[in-house]
Amino acid sequence: MTDAQTPPASGGRSAAAGHSSGVIATGDQARIEQRTLVLPPGALQAAVPDEAITRLNNLPAPDSRVFKGRDDDLAFLRALPSTGTGIVAQSVRGMGGVGKSTLVLHHAHAYFRAGHGPVWWIEATTSASVIAELASLATALNPVHAALPLDEAAAWAVTWLQGRTGWLLIFDNAEEPADLRPYLGRLSTGQVLVTTRRDLPWHDLGTPLRLDTLPPEASLAILQEITGRLSEDDAGSLADLAQELGHLPLALQQAGAYLAQTRTSPDTYLTQLRADPAGVLAATAPGDPQQRTIAQLWSVTLNALHDADPHAAELLRVMAHFAPDPLPRHVLTTALPTPQALDHVLGVLAAYSMITLTDTTVTVHRLVQTVVRTTTPTPNPQRQPRGIRRLLHRNRPTAPPHPSETALTLLHAAMPPGSPEDVATWPDWQRLLPHIQTTSKHQPDTGDVSELAALLGRATFYVWARGQAAQALPLEERALQITETALGPDHPDTATRLNNLALTLSDLGRHTEALPLAERALRVTETTLGPDHPTTALRLGNLAVTLSAMGRHTEALPLEERALQITETALGPDNPTTATRLGNLAVTLSDLGRHTEALPLQERALHVTETALGPDHPDTALRLGNLASTLSDLGRHTEALPLKERALQVAEIALGSDHPDTATRLGNLAQTFSDLGRHTEALPLKERALHVTETALGPDHPDTALRLGNLAQTFSNLGRYAEALPLGERALQVTETALGPDHPTTATRLGNLAYILSDLGRHTEALPLEERALRVTETALGPDHPDTALRLNNLAVTLSDLGRHAEALPLQERALQVTETALGPDHPDTALRLNNLARLRQVLSDGERTSPP
Repeated sequence: MTDAQTPPASGGRSAAAGHSSGVIATGDQARIEQRTLVLPPGALQAAVPDEAITRLNNLPAPDSRVFKGRDDDLAFLRALPSTGTGIVAQSVRGMGGVGKSTLVLHHAHAYFRAGHGPVWWIEATTSASVIAELASLATALNPVHAALPLDEAAAWAVTWLQGRTGWLLIFDNAEEPADLRPYLGRLSTGQVLVTTRRDLPWHDLGTPLRLDTLPPEASLAILQEITGRLSEDDAGSLADLAQELGHLPLALQQAGAYLAQTRTSPDTYLTQLRADPAGVLAATAPGDPQQRTIAQLWSVTLNALHDADPHAAELLRVMAHFAPDPLPRHVLTTALPTPQALDHVLGVLAAYSMITLTDTTVTVHRLVQTVVRTTTPTPNPQRQPRGIRRLLHRNRPTAPPHPSETALTLLHAAMPPGSPEDVATWPDWQRLLPHIQTTSKHQPDTGDVSELAALLGRATFYVWARGQAAQALPLEERALQITETALGPDHPDTATRLNNLALTLSDLGRHTEALPLAERALRVTETTLGPDHPTTALRLGNLAVTLSAMGRHTEALPLEERALQITETALGPDNPTTATRLGNLAVTLSDLGRHTEALPLQERALHVTETALGPDHPDTALRLGNLASTLSDLGRHTEALPLKERALQVAEIALGSDHPDTATRLGNLAQTFSDLGRHTEALPLKERALHVTETALGPDHPDTALRLGNLAQTFSNLGRYAEALPLGERALQVTETALGPDHPTTATRLGNLAYILSDLGRHTEALPLEERALRVTETALGPDHPDTALRLNNLAVTLSDLGRHAEALPLQERALQVTETALGPDHPDTALRLNNLARLRQVLSDGERTSPP
């Protein structure tokens, strides 16, 4: 047999071969490189014996000895399978600094201590680093692999892992799914964990474990252990610091280490953080320059984000000026030209774990916001992407608005339509409120502030309508400041701000501060809009309410009458605003003891309101309550009861169980029960009314004093005088501090406390209180007011209790005369005065018959 002929080469630069062996190279730059590696005897033996394979690891040491708040997450990782086949890799996801690597590192050390292995930590930020770390595993298993190209050594390590089970591989800080795609599907005989801030559609991974910030108690424990500040005195300051740091683990570790090394107090650190967040968040503890800081960590992410999508980086700068609370996604609707563009940008931000994204809300962590705000450059039109729609008009066409201005414009556009007083809008306002409060703090008080003033004005109206006067006050003050600066002291909008601030101060019981503001608001409005404008009537009515709250009912009356006349002429007799004027005038008449005149006004006010607004409106509840109070003043308690019950039902459904107006309805209904002698039923209502009022308005509000006094009265009616006394004393102290010593309400508190002392048999202590109560009431309300008659009666009773019947007689006679004139001969109070006078005369008569000749 002969050899087959070698086939010819196919071209001038090609080669053909028959049975020869060797290396052929063609081409101009062809180069053949061959190596001979000489190894000593035994060099090809594995570096780690088979029986010690499970002891192989390259785990770094934990970055802190303090690890709290992740028990459930550690338990989740412990429960993952690690032996067998078909094991799916597990990802741990979350924003930078949330503790992904720390969690997995603690799990890996525990896994290793339990006798499992090998355990190998791979820095996975790039595909090259993944290959290098896998190659290092191959070399650790057998040094011969050091001679291989890195990709071949890495491939050998993957093959080796496929033949074993029980190992743990950690791909830490993975950035791109493509970097791990060659490995994840093949590594299914051990446990694979992937930590990543990128919320992307990773393939071959199970349901992700998403890490959130720590619970407050864990944050506090971390700061306490790192700093060694374990006392109760430091707990409050450390808790405040943890809150300011957003309960982010890396920020807590950074702050704790700094406090421990520098012996800085938590309060000092917190003050520095608020004053210079950029500097503090970039500062490491002395002696630890390698410590990662929040500023360093997120600067890398922000740079990557800007490179990936400049529009996403710009939108993040805008959202940094909102609150770290869930922001309704619809607020951002006009931030980009199309909904699709907005969805894409939000998806990019979520992919970098810079936001928490749901189908309805967007949330940015408070420290992300801080870092972004402190690194936001001065706007430069040449460097700004054109994707974000610039909504805020300025007379600076070459300078786009600052992100804070864009945030303000987005919120202004997102305000719910209609009146903030409309209960239906309250859920939307409540979701926007924290963002309005935060964004307003980042706005200047100069320039075009019309949007800011309008936004603050409507937000404060909502807060005020919710009965949260204390929360409304700083917003009202800011709104007035910027409006007056921008528009001048005599502008109608300035009058509106003055009026609203006065109302808020009155709601807080600060009537003396409210009065000059209400007077100025009326003066400006009447000058700019005229004496017959409905807004002038509104200012008249509000000034009258303030005067009445100060006990100056006589001055309030003509203002209320004029306000009603203007409103009815301008808006008609059936307008809800006319009903408000009718109701307010009726209340002032009742305050003056003219209940018979007040009654038809209250009846008409209820009819107009219910017709215009419906039976379930909060204003209808107010009218029901006021009409019922007038009926009670006329002694018609049985008729008042169902009205007050209905008023409470409507208010509680419309406003909620914790609204101050609901507390008023509770207190009024309880008082009617007391008037009917049903004190046991009144007690729980008065207790609840006190709780709601004190929670909403604070312990030093006049309304809180009213609730205290009413509860004390019920305890007295039930014979529980010892419980009533401290409530009566506190009610007097709060009222006198808030309203002054000469206010009619102070006189009421004096009289109530004297009544309790008399019940306790302490008549001598009661007497000066009764005398002062009469003096204050007569001076404030006049000698012919029903309340003056009540004070005369009570003083006479106290004198009789002291055996001074002759002094009591003229007081009782005058009390009867005033009551009968003011309330009529058939009023229950008139009957009471007649009875008291008859008893006193009987006592005096019996005394005369038994006295010695």
